Amino acid sequence: MNQAGQFISEAIVPDAGTFDASAMAAGMPGLPTGFVWRDRHYHIAEVLEEWKASEREHHRRGETYYRKHYWRVRVDTGEVMTLYAVRHVKVGENPRKRWWLRSIEWAPGERPPQNA
Repeated sequence: MNQAGQFISEAIVPDAGTFDASAMAAGMPGLPTGFVWRDRHYHIAEVLEEWKASEREHHRRGETYYRKHYWRVRVDTGEVMTLYAVRHVKVGENPRKRWWLRSIEWAPGERPPQNA
Protein backbone atom coordinates (compact mmCIF):
# COMPACT_ATOMS: atom_id res chain seq x y z
CA MET A 1 0.00 0.00 0.00
CA ASN A 2 1.71 3.13 -1.27
CA GLN A 3 0.69 6.33 0.53
CA ALA A 4 3.11 8.78 -1.07
CA GLY A 5 2.12 12.20 -2.31
CA GLN A 6 0.61 15.36 -0.90
CA PHE A 7 -1.90 14.71 1.88
CA ILE A 8 -5.30 16.20 0.95
CA SER A 9 -8.09 14.60 3.06
CA GLU A 10 -11.06 16.26 1.32
CA ALA A 11 -14.46 14.86 0.42
CA ILE A 12 -15.13 14.13 -3.25
CA VAL A 13 -18.40 13.71 -5.15
CA PRO A 14 -18.50 10.39 -7.03
CA ASP A 15 -20.27 10.16 -10.39
CA ALA A 16 -23.78 8.93 -9.67
CA GLY A 17 -24.74 5.55 -11.06
CA THR A 18 -21.19 4.50 -12.02
CA PHE A 19 -20.26 2.37 -9.00
CA ASP A 20 -18.73 -1.09 -9.48
CA ALA A 21 -21.79 -3.33 -9.10
CA SER A 22 -19.78 -6.55 -8.67
CA ALA A 23 -17.95 -5.12 -5.64
CA MET A 24 -21.21 -3.89 -4.17
CA ALA A 25 -22.78 -7.35 -4.65
CA ALA A 26 -19.91 -8.73 -2.56
CA GLY A 27 -20.71 -6.26 0.24
CA MET A 28 -17.86 -3.83 -0.49
CA PRO A 29 -17.94 -0.23 -1.71
CA GLY A 30 -18.00 -0.03 -5.49
CA LEU A 31 -15.41 2.33 -6.93
CA PRO A 32 -17.08 4.90 -9.23
CA THR A 33 -15.70 5.57 -12.72
CA GLY A 34 -15.12 9.26 -11.92
CA PHE A 35 -15.61 12.03 -9.40
CA VAL A 36 -15.54 15.78 -8.82
CA TRP A 37 -12.98 17.43 -6.56
CA ARG A 38 -12.69 21.21 -6.17
CA ASP A 39 -15.13 21.78 -9.05
CA ARG A 40 -13.04 19.69 -11.47
CA HIS A 41 -14.10 16.34 -12.89
CA TYR A 42 -11.67 13.40 -12.94
CA HIS A 43 -12.18 10.08 -14.74
CA ILE A 44 -10.50 7.02 -13.21
CA ALA A 45 -8.32 5.60 -15.96
CA GLU A 46 -6.55 2.82 -14.03
CA VAL A 47 -6.64 1.15 -10.60
CA LEU A 48 -3.06 0.68 -9.37
CA GLU A 49 -3.67 -0.74 -5.88
CA GLU A 50 -6.54 -1.62 -3.57
CA TRP A 51 -6.55 -2.35 0.18
CA LYS A 52 -8.69 -2.19 3.33
CA ALA A 53 -8.21 -0.81 6.83
CA SER A 54 -9.80 -2.70 9.71
CA GLU A 55 -11.14 -1.66 13.08
CA ARG A 56 -12.12 -3.88 15.98
CA GLU A 57 -15.79 -3.84 16.82
CA HIS A 58 -15.96 -4.86 20.49
CA HIS A 59 -19.74 -5.10 20.50
CA ARG A 60 -19.51 -7.77 17.80
CA ARG A 61 -17.38 -10.27 19.72
CA GLY A 62 -14.09 -8.79 18.46
CA GLU A 63 -14.78 -9.43 14.77
CA THR A 64 -12.66 -7.55 12.24
CA TYR A 65 -14.70 -4.90 10.46
CA TYR A 66 -13.31 -3.17 7.38
CA ARG A 67 -14.48 0.44 7.75
CA LYS A 68 -12.30 2.00 5.04
CA HIS A 69 -11.53 0.72 1.56
CA TYR A 70 -8.68 2.41 -0.35
CA TRP A 71 -7.79 2.65 -4.01
CA ARG A 72 -4.67 4.14 -5.57
CA VAL A 73 -5.74 5.23 -9.04
CA ARG A 74 -4.42 7.05 -12.08
CA VAL A 75 -6.87 9.64 -13.40
CA ASP A 76 -7.32 10.92 -16.94
CA THR A 77 -5.26 14.05 -16.24
CA GLY A 78 -2.22 11.93 -15.25
CA GLU A 79 -2.20 12.35 -11.47
CA VAL A 80 -2.08 9.35 -9.15
CA MET A 81 -4.63 9.73 -6.38
CA THR A 82 -5.41 7.70 -3.30
CA LEU A 83 -9.15 7.56 -2.68
CA TYR A 84 -11.05 5.90 0.12
CA ALA A 85 -14.63 5.07 1.00
CA VAL A 86 -15.98 4.96 4.53
CA ARG A 87 -18.37 1.99 4.69
CA HIS A 88 -20.65 3.46 7.31
CA VAL A 89 -20.68 7.12 8.27
CA LYS A 90 -20.73 7.56 12.05
CA VAL A 91 -23.73 9.04 13.82
CA GLY A 92 -23.67 12.84 13.53
CA GLU A 93 -21.41 12.91 10.45
CA ASN A 94 -22.54 14.20 7.08
CA PRO A 95 -23.72 11.12 5.10
CA ARG A 96 -22.54 12.75 1.85
CA LYS A 97 -18.94 12.61 3.07
CA ARG A 98 -18.50 8.92 2.33
CA TRP A 99 -15.89 9.24 -0.45
CA TRP A 100 -12.55 10.99 0.15
CA LEU A 101 -9.38 12.01 -1.66
CA ARG A 102 -6.61 11.06 0.76
CA SER A 103 -3.57 12.13 -1.24
CA ILE A 104 -2.38 13.08 -4.70
CA GLU A 105 0.83 12.67 -6.67
CA TRP A 106 0.85 15.53 -9.19
CA ALA A 107 1.58 14.94 -12.85
CA PRO A 108 4.70 16.72 -14.16
CA GLY A 109 4.01 20.44 -14.62
CA GLU A 110 0.64 20.28 -12.82
CA ARG A 111 -0.32 22.66 -10.03
CA PRO A 112 -2.90 21.93 -7.34
CA PRO A 113 -6.30 23.57 -8.00
CA GLN A 114 -7.23 26.34 -5.58
CA ASN A 115 -9.80 25.65 -2.89
CA ALA A 116 -13.33 26.16 -4.13
